[in-house]
Amino acid sequence: MIALLAGCGGASGAGNGPDKLQAVFDRYPELKGRTYTQTEVKRVVDGDTFETKNGDKVRLIGMNTPETVKPNSPVERYGKEASNYSKKTLTGKTVYLFADAGDTDKYGRLLRYVFLEGEAEMYNETLLREGYANTMTIPPNVMFAKSFVQVEREARNKGKGLWGKESEPGKASPSEAACKNPQIKGNINAKNEKIYHLPGSGSYEQTKAEMMFCTEEEAGNAGFRKAGQ
Repeated sequence: MIALLAGCGGASGAGNGPDKLQAVFDRYPELKGRTYTQTEVKRVVDGDTFETKNGDKVRLIGMNTPETVKPNSPVERYGKEASNYSKKTLTGKTVYLFADAGDTDKYGRLLRYVFLEGEAEMYNETLLREGYANTMTIPPNVMFAKSFVQVEREARNKGKGLWGKESEPGKASPSEAACKNPQIKGNINAKNEKIYHLPGSGSYEQTKAEMMFCTEEEAGNAGFRKAGQ
């Protein structure tokens, strides 16, 4: 059963009392006053997707873990680690789900920010912070897009998870298995804007690549926009 609750300090419902999510609202004031649901995780599909006890599939907003179950696609580097981490952390646990501007994706999965019961840090952010995921911003769900970019940058600078030795700045990202010599440069500037540069463009040669992509679609899916747009 999913309980629909009001996102405020005085919300009622099963849990740790009326202030059970106060630490969440203190850390993420953007969520205060928003409706949320309380449910239990039945099983984890992969690092960023799980199924609830009542059968709903939930896809975490704003980030993407390497693929492990995509049909006709190889298991991507660090995908098993991300999947196993989510299985260990989420399976059987009570979670609180917050929506952004959009409700579901084209597959019918609920798009949500996820919090484990008793934890103040958003699980979406935890995956980014520990290097199990990279940012993936898809409008209109952009509430935490800027802060997620910063969290990813910190994980990358520390060499966490998929940003370890095999994914140093300028080397191929986990989703680059489609080609052996990616040429599109992805850069995050001082304003935390994620921008990609095509070969032959005005600033291509002087751009320091923090990620490399095979296609513009791949860069866009990772939350990068084309230079000059």
